Amino acid sequence: MSDSIFLYLKMKKRNLELYLHIPFCVRKCNYCDFFSASGTEEEQAAYVSALIQEIQSYQELSGEYEVQTIFLGGGTPSLLTPEQIEQIFDAIYHTFSVNENAEITMEMNPGTVDIEKLHAMKAAGVNRLSVGLQSAQNEELKMLGRIHTYEEFLETWKLTEQAGFKNRNIDLMSALPGQTIESYEDTLSKVLALEPEHISAYSLILEEGTVFYDWYEKGKLDRGAWKLPSEEEEYAMGELTIQRLAEAGMHRYEISNYAKPGKECRHNLGYWDRTEYLGIGAGSSSLIKGERFDHIRDRKAYIEKIRNGESILIDREILSVESQMEEFMYLGLRKVEGVSRTDFQNCFGKNVDDVYGKIFDKLEEEQLLEFSGDRIRLTHRGMDVSNCVLAEFLF
Repeated sequence: MSDSIFLYLKMKKRNLELYLHIPFCVRKCNYCDFFSASGTEEEQAAYVSALIQEIQSYQELSGEYEVQTIFLGGGTPSLLTPEQIEQIFDAIYHTFSVNENAEITMEMNPGTVDIEKLHAMKAAGVNRLSVGLQSAQNEELKMLGRIHTYEEFLETWKLTEQAGFKNRNIDLMSALPGQTIESYEDTLSKVLALEPEHISAYSLILEEGTVFYDWYEKGKLDRGAWKLPSEEEEYAMGELTIQRLAEAGMHRYEISNYAKPGKECRHNLGYWDRTEYLGIGAGSSSLIKGERFDHIRDRKAYIEKIRNGESILIDREILSVESQMEEFMYLGLRKVEGVSRTDFQNCFGKNVDDVYGKIFDKLEEEQLLEFSGDRIRLTHRGMDVSNCVLAEFLF
């Protein structure tokens, strides 16, 4: 082996994604089951200090990797002050090798930023924003428990333009209590008129522990102004999403995600392709060298343990080959392009048909799965019932 090849192999680093969890919000939305809650300025400052200390603790690990994407999620990361944003990213850049073309996303809610804060985000390297709108109807926003109106969202959107951001996602939700096909179509029309680069469009799921789930259990969503749309109406909203976004030049590249060409979320694609990722902060998860581990879901305990140099891990699992094959299939099939037979062979040294042949036959017969050359992907019908289809790939 020549010296140059040896040096290249020695210096070549593995790709890594960073996820930083900011578990603070102004108030909990009625549908939200994420690990987040309101907090004082003092609590937020203490958490940021602990977060920075955790980032710095990965100095040894970081030498093996080059960071390709960074994602600040929550909660509401845009509640951070400009100074806290600068401090967090300074710690990241001093600890990790970050690719000069890295995608760096920050989630934000309308009404939580001003132009100064947006400039601070941009100066720190943030080049992609994910804005939580959910609906363009003020009655629906109030019912969801959102802290903003549609008019306040528009003000925030204009500020992101003034700050020079050119890669922005808008989150939308359908099948909401009291929502009609007409009100949802109006939301789509208003949002598409803004020409966002990316849209994440989710259908409401009633999660245990949320206000909505409690209302559902008590029958409050079965009647009246907050009645849930029927299954037929929910399906119609999904079809309307696909149609209207395609007409606007936004292609569907994953079950719930649509983008203009070249504006797909690289961070999320990394999850679905099983790129290694490191979660930082309370409640975050990681996948490093075939091991999955989770952090404690308690802000106060997280801060105390970081300060005292104690472990913040609550679960660790070395993934078996079977578990990795499961993830390859049920994550990869979320993408419209599906998975590659060749990639499966290269990852596991096995022919995917030898492992999943019987399942393939069943799903193809039910018109839920289709095959094209090297690719295996869900059909349009398969996308509609994806949860049931993907569960078939669990051993």
